[in-house]
Amino acid sequence: MGKKLRTDFPRPPRETVELFRGIPSTNIDDCLPEWRGIDAALRPLNDVPLLGTAFTVKVTPGENLMFQYAVDVAAPGDVIVVDAGGYTGCALIGGLMAENCRLRGIAGLIFNGAVRDSDELIKGELPVYARGVSPNKPGKSGPGELNVPVTLGDVTIEPGDILCGDADGVVVVKPGEAAEVAAKAKAHVEGEVVKMAKIRAEGRFDRPWVVAKLRELGYEA
Repeated sequence: MGKKLRTDFPRPPRETVELFRGIPSTNIDDCLPEWRGIDAALRPLNDVPLLGTAFTVKVTPGENLMFQYAVDVAAPGDVIVVDAGGYTGCALIGGLMAENCRLRGIAGLIFNGAVRDSDELIKGELPVYARGVSPNKPGKSGPGELNVPVTLGDVTIEPGDILCGDADGVVVVKPGEAAEVAAKAKAHVEGEVVKMAKIRAEGRFDRPWVVAKLRELGYEA
């Protein structure tokens, strides 16, 4: 691991990020060109929606020095994404640091690793995603890097990407596609509302395309 400390990078305008406010992660992902949900093992600790721009941190498993520094230099509205390689033998954050992040305007935290003080995080106002929980303390000797690409599952997150999260997980939107994706996702939500009302009114969900597709594939349906 290198020693790259990149503390600033281009961020999309706040109004672009806000286009995704209130849109479920599933509807956003439906409108992306490929799957963009991060590793499903990273689960939310509370039900606070997540929305912001990615500030990425890569750390050595078991170390949180670089995360400590990230909290001091990240901007309000950033989501700090910490890649500890999936190591869950010790926690990278607890209740005190989470509250510090909230007070500094950090929009959320994502840890490819473990956290502690989970009872506080569950009740807190800051969205937190993590792979696990551990009471063990982290080391603070480094090394690590700031704002380099990190990969969580099959999805690579770059600094400045738009991150949208809820109970189903976190999806990644590239700033250049944001306006188009947001418009499509909003239309998708509205379409699903109409479909749900129709299902409930008629008491059934007709999907003739299923049989048509099976026949297209050579099945006798």
